[in-house]
Amino acid sequence: MACRQLWASRAASYLRISVSHRAFSNVVKDLKYADSHEWVKVDGNSATVGITDHAQDHLGDVVYVELPEVGATVTQGDSFGAVESVKATSDVNSPVSGTVIEVNEELSSSPALVNSSPYKDGWIIKVELSDSGELNNLMDSERYSKFCEEEDAH
Repeated sequence: MACRQLWASRAASYLRISVSHRAFSNVVKDLKYADSHEWVKVDGNSATVGITDHAQDHLGDVVYVELPEVGATVTQGDSFGAVESVKATSDVNSPVSGTVIEVNEELSSSPALVNSSPYKDGWIIKVELSDSGELNNLMDSERYSKFCEEEDAH
């Protein structure tokens, strides 16, 4: 009986290790990050927005992405859409304010791009910035990495 309990304890310990999240998600240096796990890449007066590798990793397999309409106004910190995964549905908040100038139509037929390529093919919207000063409210890659480490430790 004691041998069976020891084996079960070792098996449980092994399983916890093998099914845990990756040690740490990919963070891209030249992006800005919101504490709600969205990223933004600024190019002149426009910004590309998506969810981070950390967020998609915690969500699991994405099966649907709710996109806003082109021309919609987004506000920093407010929800503009949602990402639905096999685990949960999560709001996507805008890290910047402005007007939506493009949405990633590919996500309608291939929502898993958010998982496979969160920083490239899995972007969600492009926004014409109304206040570039808001970028100062966001984290750089180093701060975001530390933020994720602290969040995952709890």
